[in-house]
Amino acid sequence: MSNPQLEEGSQLSLDFTKLRKIASGREDVIPAVAQDAATGEVLILGYVNQLALGTALRERKAVFWSTSRNELWIKGLTSGDFLELVEVRVNCEQNSVLYRVRPAGQGACHTKGADGRSRSGCYYRRIRPDGTLEKA
Repeated sequence: MSNPQLEEGSQLSLDFTKLRKIASGREDVIPAVAQDAATGEVLILGYVNQLALGTALRERKAVFWSTSRNELWIKGLTSGDFLELVEVRVNCEQNSVLYRVRPAGQGACHTKGADGRSRSGCYYRRIRPDGTLEKA
């Protein structure tokens, strides 16, 4: 599932079809943002269905619904990089949630930095005015 050019390259290649793919899926989901409760850093954007949200509230860990694998995704179950749930907030329209979390591993992103460790979050590159990417 790793794509080095997409995950490490300097070419911008946004997937503007993502929401259409999700909308045509079998599960009803809403966006879920995981934010470090201590620093405010946005770590991950994922999606939750009722099962994922219920599991997160019960387990006190960030849990998402994997829209690509169509299954429950307990963040950190395979990597050890769990995100302990501090609180869950809902937006005014009740169509997205915010997981305020405490990282309990090396990082939150499935990609690794030059040092071989998980990155703290998935938003590790900036878009330059010319449309190319640079490490933040």
